[in-house]
Amino acid sequence: MLKKLIAHTRVQGGMQKGNIAKYQPFAPIDLPDRQWPSRTITSAPIWCSVDLRDGNQALPIPMGLKEKLEMFQLLVDIGFKEIEVGFPSSSQIEFDFVRLLIEENRIPGDVTIQVLVQARDELITRTFESLHGAKKAIVHLYNSTSPLQRRVVFGMEKPDIMNIAVRGAQLVKELVPTLPGTQVIMQYSPESFSSTEVDFALEICEAVVDVWQPTPENKIILNLPVTVEVATPNIHADQIEWFCRHLRNRETALVSLHTHNDRGTGVACTELGLLAGADRVEGTLFGNGERTGNVDIVTVALNMYTQGVDPGLDFSDISAIGAVAEKCTRLGVPIRHPYAGELVFTAFSGSHQDAINKGMTAQDTTPGALWQVPYLPIDPKDIGRSYEAIIRINSQSGKGGVAYVMETEFGYQLPKAMHVELGKIIKNLADECGEELSGKQIFQAFEQEYLHRYEPFALESFHVEEIAAQPGSKAVACTAHISIDGIVRELRGHGNGPIDAFVQALNQGDVADFKVLSYTEHALEQGAQAQAIAYIQILTSSDATFFGAAIDTNIELAAVKAVLSALNRSQQYHGEHEKAK
Repeated sequence: MLKKLIAHTRVQGGMQKGNIAKYQPFAPIDLPDRQWPSRTITSAPIWCSVDLRDGNQALPIPMGLKEKLEMFQLLVDIGFKEIEVGFPSSSQIEFDFVRLLIEENRIPGDVTIQVLVQARDELITRTFESLHGAKKAIVHLYNSTSPLQRRVVFGMEKPDIMNIAVRGAQLVKELVPTLPGTQVIMQYSPESFSSTEVDFALEICEAVVDVWQPTPENKIILNLPVTVEVATPNIHADQIEWFCRHLRNRETALVSLHTHNDRGTGVACTELGLLAGADRVEGTLFGNGERTGNVDIVTVALNMYTQGVDPGLDFSDISAIGAVAEKCTRLGVPIRHPYAGELVFTAFSGSHQDAINKGMTAQDTTPGALWQVPYLPIDPKDIGRSYEAIIRINSQSGKGGVAYVMETEFGYQLPKAMHVELGKIIKNLADECGEELSGKQIFQAFEQEYLHRYEPFALESFHVEEIAAQPGSKAVACTAHISIDGIVRELRGHGNGPIDAFVQALNQGDVADFKVLSYTEHALEQGAQAQAIAYIQILTSSDATFFGAAIDTNIELAAVKAVLSALNRSQQYHGEHEKAK
């Protein structure tokens, strides 16, 4: 069937088999003494959001001014100090947005806007026109440098490509005096750096540096984009380390990363690029961007946070951030997206649920205590998520998850031995439904199975009184009126307590034959009229065990009713077993 489906839907061609000649591996970088593998990330980079440019141009419906303003304010609130706000020479709305930010004084004093421009004279001039009145701006100049782009797109050789970059940088420098009162920072990107020979990428960047003449106090930004992922992250790290080690006057430049996600390794490339010596990261919230997207800054930043590194960005309310991003971009955050997805703090697997439940119980709640909960690398509370949805129940769930829901949502502290019994009941229910069960459905199943068991045994009345006993011991007698299949019978018994006396009464004659294995109880509420719940486990004459549960404001009556709940469940099981025979 699968072969037919593939044959039906396949366009011309198809995957090659065996010796695949259509593609070839990317050549490794000659860096035998690489240092990045032994390094760790110990501090946050400079962050630059490109949501309003790279992220916006990738949208099916680009943002209007209203959405751009809302997104800009969100980025400011998160803590970004550098924000690429657009490509002002590309369209009127892009130009107008830059003007709006400047003219309405919407740019905080500690935030620098960045604008992108291709290395073409008329576009650079238009870009500078958009920046009049800005206090500080990064002019991000770029041109393509890879062999494929040189050959297929431009039909140019290396000297021609270098000349484009140099002429662009010279014009940017010449236009700086047209912006009095504006601090202009130069940023240059050899587009498709990831596919460019590292020595040529270095050569063209140094040519731009020679034009701009940066200093350690006024650095140039050299942005090295993975415009298209073409190799494994370790090769990207080698490219960055090679570049940083060979760059002249390294102290006058900030090396910036701008990774995409074509191979699904944008985050890994960024993290390894930082280990390799980069100072700065460009990316978007939740990885929005062309094709498979830009690097996801939320993930990179919170990965650092889980390693004890302050990322300098505030994701304390990740759900609210996601809601604004979804509204402005009209793109949803996937339910399995790291940290932000709806289900990332949800466990369906029974073993996972049990481990999380135990971990949450054992977690030290002292402020500053080390977070140690299985399967949860971050405390959901740190990013504004709640514990309520950690455990959700479907056919893959186990006893630990069901017990967690019963305790955290409804306050029922089930005995450990009862977890297995109730877990099987809920699993069977989930199998029948074929879908996830809500907490309400789980509780309703618990009520029906344990609390609403009135046949064949139902308690009509129960009276207990103390009787004479051996010195130092206690004895009670009970009188119970029990409805058995609709017929009321009076039963009497005595024992060392009300439950024992009631069990003795039931075990007389032909009524029942069982013994109590365990009894626990706890209050469900506080106050004089608070209800309590009792859990009783019995062992029948056929060596089968059953739990019963019941609720009452009188704990003795709750226990008595719990005994009948267990008996009623055993009778149902016996009836179903006989019917199956």
